Amino acid sequence: MIKPLNDNVVIKMVEAEEKTAGGIILTGTAKEQPEIAEVVEVGPGKTVDGKLIPMDVVKGDKVICSYTGKKVKLDGEEYRIVSQDDILAKIL
Repeated sequence: MIKPLNDNVVIKMVEAEEKTAGGIILTGTAKEQPEIAEVVEVGPGKTVDGKLIPMDVVKGDKVICSYTGKKVKLDGEEYRIVSQDDILAKIL
């Protein structure tokens, strides 16, 4: 498993829907890129002036994120390592 450092987060992108709400099946090129991810692992947080700033997300959270970070393949699975700042929102 990957254990991120500082305020980094390991996420796994959630697959895009293959059907619209109206039941139309989308082809590969018509699918939107996924923006929703699941948090797989979380670093301890960022240290500022010697104080640890806790993370806003926890393992298992569903989040909306921007497309940045580093792609990593491990054991046949693809993950992204992103800064917590790249996570825009949590899905409740």
